[in-house]
Amino acid sequence: MLTFVDTNIFVRLFVVADDATQLEQAKALFTRAQAGNVDLVTGPPVLFEVSWVLGQRYKVSNDKIMDIIEAILSFPNLRILDKEQVIATLNTARATGKSFADSYIAVSARNVKADNVATFNKKHFAGLEIKLYPFN
Repeated sequence: MLTFVDTNIFVRLFVVADDATQLEQAKALFTRAQAGNVDLVTGPPVLFEVSWVLGQRYKVSNDKIMDIIEAILSFPNLRILDKEQVIATLNTARATGKSFADSYIAVSARNVKADNVATFNKKHFAGLEIKLYPFN
């Protein structure tokens, strides 16, 4: 059985224990995966949401968010879509102190050999070693 894992499962596992039943269900899912009884998959949109929810809603530090995303990557029988790019994003975010989302954009731009990134959030991309589109 292949199951796509959504954000709220990870948030329950790592931060929020406000619903004991959901926490136990989330733990049971990953126990089943570790035993090889279910295959799990998730992707960058879920990781973006994990990052945003933890930072904005629960005020988790950027470093701790990167630790949590790394822990997600290490779960047995959990496949991460675009895993190499996610790993490069974590490395970039850790090296620069930037958010997961901004780092992912920068890594994506580099991977496609973009000449620049069009954004109005110049300060978010400072230090990410990418050129910004030269709006007049």
